Amino acid sequence: MLYEDRMAVATPEGVTLEFTLAGVGSRFFAGLLDALIQGVLVLGMWLLTWAGTNAVGAWAIAVGVVGSFVVVFGYDIAFETLASGRTLGKRWTGLRVVKVGGAPVTFTTSAVRNLLRLVDILPTAYLVGIAAILATPHNQRLGDLAAGTIVVRERTQPVAPATSSAAGGGRSSWTGWSDAAVHADLSAWDVSAVTAEEVAAVREFLARRESLTGEARTRLARSLAGRLRPKVALPDERIGPEKFLERLVAAKAGRAQ
Repeated sequence: MLYEDRMAVATPEGVTLEFTLAGVGSRFFAGLLDALIQGVLVLGMWLLTWAGTNAVGAWAIAVGVVGSFVVVFGYDIAFETLASGRTLGKRWTGLRVVKVGGAPVTFTTSAVRNLLRLVDILPTAYLVGIAAILATPHNQRLGDLAAGTIVVRERTQPVAPATSSAAGGGRSSWTGWSDAAVHADLSAWDVSAVTAEEVAAVREFLARRESLTGEARTRLARSLAGRLRPKVALPDERIGPEKFLERLVAAKAGRAQ
């Protein structure tokens, strides 16, 4: 088994979230892919700029310089803010940027971590950033430390189906994060008020419920469902706690696609 750095975070719901931290190698490869994409974008911008130089002179060069700056710094900020912490390079390598507590990054958070990339890249080839990742317990470069973020590996394996549902009243048909959508019409569910942290807590419960005692499983399922039912519009109130949580995650995943 390969060694993996992990980080555990306790949520207010009493669920411990465990993240697998990204190492230097995977982060370097993701960064290389992003750099190639940025390079193509910058090159295309400069080709357009030089094509118009004869007409507008120094203004075209100024536009090219400003545009290059926007591409280099705006690329990461835009993707991390609008694409759930994943640039194209991170998406292809299965990585994601999140806050230390597991919440999604905000514009300000992303701006801080990416502006400090200017320091992490020194003196060349990200030597400062690599040294920080290796020296910090949670694999953080200086930008991550300042912004309070970590880079984690996304789970790719589906959760095994539960054989019974102590809190849901009967057998569970749950066979994965999106499979419940096949068995229930979730199009009318408004889950926009449910936060990413809350979804993460539900996912963690569903992943660990088989290892819990019957009493703890029932209590936690009812607690999570009780907190989240008021935030979800139009769910069937007759759905048991675990079934509700399963379909909540499926509905949230469907809206993200």
